[in-house]
Amino acid sequence: MTLTTIPASSAAPAVSPWHAEIGAMLRLALPLVGTQLAQIAIMTTDVLFMGWMGPEPLAAGALGSNVYFLLWVSAIGLGLAVAPLAAQAVGRKQRYLRDVRRSVRQGLWATLTVSLPGMLVMWHAAPVLRALGQDPAIALMAQDYTRALAPGLVAATWFIVLRTFVAAFERPRSGLVVQVLTFLLNAALAYALIFGRWGAPELGLVGAGIASAIAHWASVVMLLGFILVDRRFRRFHLLGRFWRPDWRRYGEIWRLGLPVSATMLFEVGLFSGAVYAMGIIGTAELAAHQIALQCAAVTFMVPLGVGQAATVRVGLFAGAGDSEGVRRAGNVALAIGIGFMAVTMVAIWILRYPLAALFLDLEQPGAHPVWELAAAFLVVAAVWQVMDGAQVVAIGALRGLKDTSMPMVIAGVGYWAIGAPAGLLAAFALGLGGLGVWYGLALGLLVVSVLMVHRWIRREALGLVVPRA
Repeated sequence: MTLTTIPASSAAPAVSPWHAEIGAMLRLALPLVGTQLAQIAIMTTDVLFMGWMGPEPLAAGALGSNVYFLLWVSAIGLGLAVAPLAAQAVGRKQRYLRDVRRSVRQGLWATLTVSLPGMLVMWHAAPVLRALGQDPAIALMAQDYTRALAPGLVAATWFIVLRTFVAAFERPRSGLVVQVLTFLLNAALAYALIFGRWGAPELGLVGAGIASAIAHWASVVMLLGFILVDRRFRRFHLLGRFWRPDWRRYGEIWRLGLPVSATMLFEVGLFSGAVYAMGIIGTAELAAHQIALQCAAVTFMVPLGVGQAATVRVGLFAGAGDSEGVRRAGNVALAIGIGFMAVTMVAIWILRYPLAALFLDLEQPGAHPVWELAAAFLVVAAVWQVMDGAQVVAIGALRGLKDTSMPMVIAGVGYWAIGAPAGLLAAFALGLGGLGVWYGLALGLLVVSVLMVHRWIRREALGLVVPRA
């Protein structure tokens, strides 16, 4: 295999290494960003349809989605661990076929290990939600949704592993095409099954869950089919002896991926915990929170995709022992991610009311207070855009160096030792309600962002780059 990922100066003498890196990063990042946007579009479409049903279904969908999302995140960190393992193997250019194949197979094994018990939790979501203080009627509605969605959990995590595999070879467009097709399939199925269109039964939230589960499995079938027939990928024989254990690589996936999952869970758990806090405050606050959070999640997909590209680019240079290349790749990614989020900060601030109105039928009873609250939450979301972009790109760059344990500690401290207590204090003790919760989210993101970027800047002093002998 001929790599074009680490440009040689002799190949293009007129182009500086920094310009070459910007081009390489954008070529890799843009399809990954598109894939992330298509992925979040699936959930955003469901939230739109739930909002059209009314505030109560939207609130129930918010609870159910957060149960699913927490379980999904707990598994995909193991899938994302495939990226640095595969990228560094490719960067070394020696016997990487077998090495990459082992990583992908055991990534599928590891995500399956977490997803199966996760499906059981989704089946019994109502008791969990009631224990967290949620309204019993809303909790039962949420459980109907999670039960319908549960079969798609394994597929959603497996897709991450397969997408990471093709991205490690800087061919992410296949994942983008599959994810766009999945979005279109989910939108059509959800519209039909939620509202009973085109001869389908009217199933409400259950229809949304069924549609997403079908779409997730379709995405796995499509991407796996591409991998098995593509000339460059089929030689890996990913499914050959799939059931043969490789406990050493399985353990390495867990060693590297568990901190990744924990880091993501600390962040996602903070936002999910905010959902449950909103449910205690009121149904309107819960529905407004879901709307504002969904808008922020869409913009977050861009730096998230850039961070995934940074993992691959940094990993390739690290595998080749090129410390200067590592520095360029990470810094270019940070500049792209922060620059984009600076633009979205202004856009969200200006468009907060029209954005909130997209998710509601303002003619329905109770919709107007939700709209006002969502717009207020979006002001806070606008403020934290740059912080959110910086932290997720820095995490991606550090992951390319297989540095996952300390980012996990930073996320735990920033989100749960600082952000969560501050949010609860502001919401309940200071009487700020939902806005207080969002102030806590912003503070947690600020702390994590500063510490993650600082760790990236000091990577060589910390011994995170080891030149090849």
